Amino acid sequence: MNGANYWEPIKLSLQVSLLAGVIVMIAGMIAARWMSRAAFKGKVLVETAFMLPLVLPPTVVGFILLVALGRRSWAGQLIEWAFRAPIIFTWWAAVIAAVVVAFPLVYQSLRAGFDSVDRSLEEAGRSIGANEWQVFRYITLPLSYRSLVTAFILGFARGLGEFGATLMIAGNIPGRTQTLPTAIYVAVDAGHTKLAWAWTGTILIISFLMLLATGRGRKASASESFNR
Repeated sequence: MNGANYWEPIKLSLQVSLLAGVIVMIAGMIAARWMSRAAFKGKVLVETAFMLPLVLPPTVVGFILLVALGRRSWAGQLIEWAFRAPIIFTWWAAVIAAVVVAFPLVYQSLRAGFDSVDRSLEEAGRSIGANEWQVFRYITLPLSYRSLVTAFILGFARGLGEFGATLMIAGNIPGRTQTLPTAIYVAVDAGHTKLAWAWTGTILIISFLMLLATGRGRKASASESFNR
Protein backbone atom coordinates (compact mmCIF):
# COMPACT_ATOMS: atom_id res chain seq x y z
CA MET A 1 0.00 0.00 0.00
CA ASN A 2 1.46 3.35 -1.06
CA GLY A 3 1.36 5.83 1.82
CA ALA A 4 0.63 8.83 -0.42
CA ASN A 5 -2.18 6.99 -2.20
CA TYR A 6 -3.68 6.08 1.17
CA TRP A 7 -3.58 9.52 2.77
CA GLU A 8 -4.59 11.72 -0.17
CA PRO A 9 -8.32 10.82 -0.18
CA ILE A 10 -8.44 11.06 3.63
CA LYS A 11 -6.86 14.51 3.65
CA LEU A 12 -9.11 15.74 0.84
CA SER A 13 -12.25 14.31 2.46
CA LEU A 14 -11.48 16.01 5.77
CA GLN A 15 -10.80 19.33 4.04
CA VAL A 16 -14.02 19.10 2.00
CA SER A 17 -16.11 18.05 5.00
CA LEU A 18 -14.75 20.76 7.29
CA LEU A 19 -15.30 23.56 4.79
CA ALA A 20 -18.70 22.20 3.81
CA GLY A 21 -19.57 21.94 7.50
CA VAL A 22 -18.80 25.62 8.08
CA ILE A 23 -20.74 26.72 4.98
CA VAL A 24 -23.78 24.55 5.68
CA MET A 25 -23.84 25.71 9.30
CA ILE A 26 -24.04 29.34 8.22
CA ALA A 27 -26.72 28.59 5.63
CA GLY A 28 -28.57 26.33 8.06
CA MET A 29 -28.59 28.92 10.84
CA ILE A 30 -30.00 31.59 8.53
CA ALA A 31 -32.69 29.26 7.17
CA ALA A 32 -33.57 27.69 10.53
CA ARG A 33 -33.79 31.04 12.31
CA TRP A 34 -35.98 32.45 9.56
CA MET A 35 -38.29 29.42 9.44
CA SER A 36 -38.46 29.19 13.23
CA ARG A 37 -39.69 32.75 13.65
CA ALA A 38 -41.39 33.70 10.37
CA ALA A 39 -45.02 33.06 9.45
CA PHE A 40 -46.05 33.24 5.80
CA LYS A 41 -48.09 31.44 3.19
CA GLY A 42 -46.25 28.57 1.58
CA LYS A 43 -44.02 27.96 4.58
CA VAL A 44 -44.66 24.21 4.39
CA LEU A 45 -43.63 24.19 0.73
CA VAL A 46 -40.38 26.02 1.48
CA GLU A 47 -39.52 23.65 4.33
CA THR A 48 -40.33 20.66 2.12
CA ALA A 49 -37.92 22.00 -0.50
CA PHE A 50 -35.24 22.34 2.20
CA MET A 51 -35.68 18.67 3.10
CA LEU A 52 -35.71 17.28 -0.45
CA PRO A 53 -31.99 16.34 -0.60
CA LEU A 54 -32.60 14.04 2.38
CA VAL A 55 -34.94 11.77 0.40
CA LEU A 56 -33.72 12.21 -3.17
CA PRO A 57 -31.15 9.70 -4.48
CA PRO A 58 -27.67 11.31 -4.36
CA THR A 59 -27.26 10.75 -8.10
CA VAL A 60 -30.40 12.81 -8.72
CA VAL A 61 -29.01 15.60 -6.54
CA GLY A 62 -25.73 15.36 -8.43
CA PHE A 63 -27.47 15.51 -11.80
CA ILE A 64 -29.44 18.61 -10.80
CA LEU A 65 -26.23 20.28 -9.58
CA LEU A 66 -24.46 19.26 -12.78
CA VAL A 67 -27.15 20.90 -14.88
CA ALA A 68 -27.39 23.96 -12.61
CA LEU A 69 -23.63 24.59 -12.46
CA GLY A 70 -22.51 23.26 -15.84
CA ARG A 71 -21.11 25.37 -18.64
CA ARG A 72 -24.50 25.66 -20.34
CA SER A 73 -26.22 27.19 -17.31
CA TRP A 74 -26.13 30.90 -16.48
CA ALA A 75 -24.73 30.09 -13.03
CA GLY A 76 -21.97 27.97 -14.51
CA GLN A 77 -21.11 30.64 -17.08
CA LEU A 78 -21.05 33.32 -14.37
CA ILE A 79 -18.70 31.23 -12.20
CA GLU A 80 -16.43 30.52 -15.17
CA TRP A 81 -16.36 34.21 -16.08
CA ALA A 82 -15.55 35.23 -12.49
CA PHE A 83 -12.88 32.60 -11.79
CA ARG A 84 -11.65 31.93 -15.33
CA ALA A 85 -12.41 28.23 -14.91
CA PRO A 86 -15.49 26.00 -14.59
CA ILE A 87 -16.42 24.74 -11.15
CA ILE A 88 -17.48 21.27 -12.29
CA PHE A 89 -14.89 18.52 -11.60
CA THR A 90 -13.02 20.65 -9.09
CA TRP A 91 -12.45 20.50 -5.34
CA TRP A 92 -15.10 23.18 -4.88
CA ALA A 93 -17.67 21.01 -6.65
CA ALA A 94 -17.12 18.34 -3.98
CA VAL A 95 -17.71 21.00 -1.30
CA ILE A 96 -20.97 22.09 -2.97
CA ALA A 97 -22.19 18.48 -3.18
CA ALA A 98 -21.42 17.95 0.52
CA VAL A 99 -23.21 21.19 1.48
CA VAL A 100 -26.37 20.29 -0.43
CA VAL A 101 -26.71 16.73 0.89
CA ALA A 102 -25.84 17.75 4.47
CA PHE A 103 -28.18 20.75 4.59
CA PRO A 104 -31.40 18.91 5.60
CA LEU A 105 -29.77 17.26 8.63
CA VAL A 106 -28.16 20.51 9.74
CA TYR A 107 -31.35 22.47 9.17
CA GLN A 108 -33.45 19.99 11.15
CA SER A 109 -31.09 20.05 14.14
CA LEU A 110 -30.83 23.83 14.17
CA ARG A 111 -34.56 24.32 13.72
CA ALA A 112 -35.24 22.05 16.70
CA GLY A 113 -32.71 23.98 18.77
CA PHE A 114 -34.13 27.40 17.89
CA ASP A 115 -37.71 26.20 18.48
CA SER A 116 -36.74 25.05 21.97
CA VAL A 117 -35.63 28.55 23.03
CA ASP A 118 -38.16 30.32 25.23
CA ARG A 119 -39.37 33.26 23.16
CA SER A 120 -40.16 35.26 26.27
CA LEU A 121 -36.41 35.46 26.92
CA GLU A 122 -35.88 36.89 23.45
CA GLU A 123 -38.68 39.37 24.01
CA ALA A 124 -37.09 40.38 27.29
CA GLY A 125 -33.86 41.12 25.45
CA ARG A 126 -35.67 43.25 22.90
CA SER A 127 -37.52 45.11 25.64
CA ILE A 128 -34.23 46.40 27.10
CA GLY A 129 -33.04 47.68 23.73
CA ALA A 130 -31.23 44.71 22.14
CA ASN A 131 -31.46 44.51 18.36
CA GLU A 132 -32.16 41.27 16.49
CA TRP A 133 -28.50 40.39 16.03
CA GLN A 134 -27.80 40.92 19.75
CA VAL A 135 -30.80 38.79 20.70
CA PHE A 136 -29.61 36.04 18.39
CA ARG A 137 -25.96 36.29 19.49
CA TYR A 138 -26.42 36.58 23.24
CA ILE A 139 -29.69 34.72 23.89
CA THR A 140 -30.69 32.32 21.10
CA LEU A 141 -27.27 30.86 20.29
CA PRO A 142 -26.14 30.21 23.89
CA LEU A 143 -29.46 28.54 24.74
CA SER A 144 -29.29 26.26 21.68
CA TYR A 145 -25.54 25.61 21.55
CA ARG A 146 -25.91 21.83 21.94
CA SER A 147 -28.09 21.76 18.84
CA LEU A 148 -25.40 23.75 17.04
CA VAL A 149 -22.74 21.22 18.00
CA THR A 150 -24.98 18.31 16.96
CA ALA A 151 -25.81 20.01 13.66
CA PHE A 152 -22.15 20.58 12.79
CA ILE A 153 -21.16 17.00 13.63
CA LEU A 154 -24.03 15.54 11.61
CA GLY A 155 -23.25 17.85 8.68
CA PHE A 156 -19.56 16.96 8.81
CA ALA A 157 -20.27 13.22 8.96
CA ARG A 158 -22.84 13.40 6.13
CA GLY A 159 -20.44 15.35 3.94
CA LEU A 160 -17.66 12.88 4.70
CA GLY A 161 -19.76 9.97 3.48
CA GLU A 162 -21.17 11.64 0.37
CA PHE A 163 -20.64 9.62 -2.82
CA GLY A 164 -23.28 9.91 -5.54
CA ALA A 165 -23.59 13.68 -5.89
CA THR A 166 -19.83 14.13 -5.50
CA LEU A 167 -19.07 11.64 -8.24
CA MET A 168 -21.54 13.37 -10.57
CA ILE A 169 -20.19 16.92 -10.29
CA ALA A 170 -16.64 16.52 -8.93
CA GLY A 171 -15.62 13.26 -10.56
CA ASN A 172 -12.90 11.00 -9.22
CA ILE A 173 -9.58 12.67 -9.97
CA PRO A 174 -6.82 11.31 -7.67
CA GLY A 175 -5.22 14.08 -5.65
CA ARG A 176 -7.82 16.64 -6.76
CA THR A 177 -11.40 15.43 -6.25
CA GLN A 178 -11.05 11.82 -5.08
CA THR A 179 -12.71 11.61 -1.66
CA LEU A 180 -12.85 8.55 0.58
CA PRO A 181 -16.16 7.12 -0.73
CA THR A 182 -15.10 7.44 -4.37
CA ALA A 183 -11.64 6.05 -3.56
CA ILE A 184 -13.24 3.02 -1.90
CA TYR A 185 -15.46 2.44 -4.93
CA VAL A 186 -12.51 2.55 -7.33
CA ALA A 187 -10.38 0.31 -5.09
CA VAL A 188 -13.10 -2.33 -4.93
CA ASP A 189 -13.67 -2.12 -8.68
CA ALA A 190 -9.93 -2.60 -9.29
CA GLY A 191 -9.68 -5.52 -6.89
CA HIS A 192 -7.58 -3.67 -4.30
CA THR A 193 -9.45 -5.15 -1.36
CA LYS A 194 -6.87 -4.37 1.34
CA LEU A 195 -6.75 -0.70 0.36
CA ALA A 196 -10.56 -0.56 0.25
CA TRP A 197 -10.72 -2.07 3.75
CA ALA A 198 -8.14 0.40 5.06
CA TRP A 199 -10.18 3.36 3.77
CA THR A 200 -13.42 1.77 4.98
CA GLY A 201 -11.96 1.32 8.45
CA THR A 202 -10.82 4.95 8.47
CA ILE A 203 -14.22 6.36 7.56
CA LEU A 204 -15.93 4.01 10.02
CA ILE A 205 -13.74 5.23 12.87
CA ILE A 206 -14.21 8.91 12.01
CA SER A 207 -17.99 8.53 11.62
CA PHE A 208 -18.28 6.51 14.82
CA LEU A 209 -16.41 9.14 16.82
CA MET A 210 -18.56 11.90 15.34
CA LEU A 211 -21.81 10.12 16.21
CA LEU A 212 -20.48 9.19 19.65
CA ALA A 213 -19.81 12.86 20.34
CA THR A 214 -23.34 13.69 19.21
CA GLY A 215 -24.83 11.03 21.46
CA ARG A 216 -22.88 12.24 24.47
CA GLY A 217 -24.02 15.79 23.78
CA ARG A 218 -27.68 14.71 23.73
CA LYS A 219 -27.20 12.71 26.94
CA ALA A 220 -25.60 15.66 28.71
CA SER A 221 -28.38 17.95 27.52
CA ALA A 222 -31.05 15.54 28.78
CA SER A 223 -29.26 15.25 32.12
CA GLU A 224 -29.15 19.03 32.53
CA SER A 225 -32.84 19.33 31.70
CA PHE A 226 -33.70 16.62 34.25
CA ASN A 227 -31.63 18.29 36.97
CA ARG A 228 -33.44 21.54 36.40
